[in-house]
Amino acid sequence: MTESYYRHHVFFCTNQKEEGKKCCGQFPAVELRDYMKQQVKALKLSGRGAVRVNNAGCMDRCSLAPVLVVYPDAVWYRYENQADIDEIIHEHFQNGTIVTRLRIEK
Repeated sequence: MTESYYRHHVFFCTNQKEEGKKCCGQFPAVELRDYMKQQVKALKLSGRGAVRVNNAGCMDRCSLAPVLVVYPDAVWYRYENQADIDEIIHEHFQNGTIVTRLRIEK
C-alpha cells in the first residue's frame, strides 16, 4: 500500500448555491477554512507528511452544512466556529482521536 503524501488532507466545502438553498457558502466556511490553514501553519503541522487544508466545491452534504472531510481517514465533520476547528486540529491532527461530537456519519 502506498503512503499518502499528506497525513491529513482536509477539504472544506465552500460552495454557494442559488439563494434560498442551504449550502456551506451560507456559513463562514471560507473564513473558518482560512483560520484552520493559519492555525495548522502556526502549529507547524503543515506540509508533506502532515496536514494540507483545501477548498472544495459541493460535496453533496448540504443538509448538514457547513462540512469538511479529512482524508485519507474519510472522516466528515460539521463545525460552527473557531472552537470547533481548534478541537479538530488538537484532537484529530495532533492526538489522532476523532471528534465524535462533530463527526457526521457517512
